[in-house]
Amino acid sequence: MTATGTPTLLGVAAGAALAVPGVAGLQPRLAHCLAAAAAPTRTDSAPHRMPPEAGIRADRAPDGSGWRIEVRCVLAEGHRTLDTAQNVHDRVRTAVTSHLAAHGVAEPVTVTVAVTVTRIAARPGTA
Repeated sequence: MTATGTPTLLGVAAGAALAVPGVAGLQPRLAHCLAAAAAPTRTDSAPHRMPPEAGIRADRAPDGSGWRIEVRCVLAEGHRTLDTAQNVHDRVRTAVTSHLAAHGVAEPVTVTVAVTVTRIAARPGTA
């Protein structure tokens, strides 16, 4: 796969989102959860873990002019939701745009980022 393909962009976006203070993790989309549930039973006792990229969706814009990135975040309790979501938006957009530019995408590329906060994770030990 090329450095500007969808799997690579998922990793870039996931890394940028997870680096934001207040992001506890990324929430996999329903399709990923269903696929994991339908997978053959594992013989080992280790729990199945979803890759962080499962919480990101990247699609080419219909006209081919850029990318649409969807980020599904779980935020940590004690952080301002709006500020954290805005920070995720900005960092993911910057990271994806920089990655595309670094890998030879010469024409101006539009990167649209949508951030969805799926839940707020309680701090360990609080109930």
